[in-house]
Amino acid sequence: MPWLSLQSAFGLAAIVCLAWIFSERRRAFSLRQVVVGIALQIILALAMLKLAFAREALLALNSVVDVLTEATRAGTGFVFGYMGGGAAPFEVTQPANAFVLGFQALPLVLVMSALSALLWHWRILDWVTRGFAWALQKSMGLGGAVGLASAANVFVGMVEAPLLIRPYLERLTRSELFIMMTVGLASVSGTVLVLYASVLAPVVEGALGQILVASLISLPAGIVVARLMVPEDEGIQGTDVMKGEALTQYESSMDAITRGTVDGLHLWLNIIAMLLVVVALVALANTIVGAFPDLGGAPLTLQRMLGWVFSPLVWLMGVPASEMQTAGQLMGTKTILNEFIAYINLSQLPEGALSPRSSLIMIYGMCGFANLGSVGILIGGLTALVPSRRADIVTLGTRSIVSGTLATCMTGAVIGIIT
Repeated sequence: MPWLSLQSAFGLAAIVCLAWIFSERRRAFSLRQVVVGIALQIILALAMLKLAFAREALLALNSVVDVLTEATRAGTGFVFGYMGGGAAPFEVTQPANAFVLGFQALPLVLVMSALSALLWHWRILDWVTRGFAWALQKSMGLGGAVGLASAANVFVGMVEAPLLIRPYLERLTRSELFIMMTVGLASVSGTVLVLYASVLAPVVEGALGQILVASLISLPAGIVVARLMVPEDEGIQGTDVMKGEALTQYESSMDAITRGTVDGLHLWLNIIAMLLVVVALVALANTIVGAFPDLGGAPLTLQRMLGWVFSPLVWLMGVPASEMQTAGQLMGTKTILNEFIAYINLSQLPEGALSPRSSLIMIYGMCGFANLGSVGILIGGLTALVPSRRADIVTLGTRSIVSGTLATCMTGAVIGIIT
């Protein structure tokens, strides 16, 4: 509807203003950088979602999800038996309860991690990343080092991406360091793309393509927000990299598969542990706040409280006022806990709780690692990589959850404008 698109357009401008308000040096505002970044977001969104051949390509990615899911199920069924999706040795009377998340869906990250490492070794993702980095350098004026790290976030995690430019981390300017951190929190890695798509498949058509597009669109958004909040000093040139240098080093294809699997194992165990703990803590919090008197004819819950806090932000993205409490709960869950739990909650909403347009906006607006746990991981990882920049990393880390959230909200608003 036209007025909802106008609401998203107003929200996009408001989000830019919020980033400027949080700026360290408001007088360093660059209208050109903001306009170029937003224009790049809108062009990418229109090209990928509105052009017929692009839409067909994104829908075709559904088969990738199916193939990878079936391949993973073959492995989990062999290792875990019926708990991993294999044939049950007894009659299943309640199929809905036979699904075991940790043994059937989450092992996708193991397969994707090994596959990603193999594609890096074969230089396929290496050259794709360099292509994105070149585009970011030409369009947004980034230095080569931060351009490579930013582009790599589409394929690897927020801690793994800086590893690709480890020799240059010491020389990054404070603004470049913040750009790298913001983009890392404003996107999701290729390792979890298929996992999230498998969860969202019942909610949106072409879920894998939508998640991939969301991460791509959030690249310029993260750069815009980061430059608004921590502007570069005038006259400073971006940190460049040596041409032709390999981004990753594996001894062989088997070495890539082995190391990728081990990295994926750490991620798999981390996801399982975090899900277990955060679900338990939410249940505990709901028990505590539930002891207070009912409010508005319903008991208090952590989800309701988060909905009130984040409702204005989702309204700025273009969610109608009648749906912003539900959408605000999802955004709050994503920020306080993580985006995976928020996506699961979105997929389990009652029919009609959110319109298709609002669901799509939320899928894009929540597509990022900007949450409290991820910020801790990012600060710890970067501090280990470059201890001499610890003061900058810790200071910027507390700001990066704001910049990462605002960047994904910009992406949600852009989708609201064109939908």
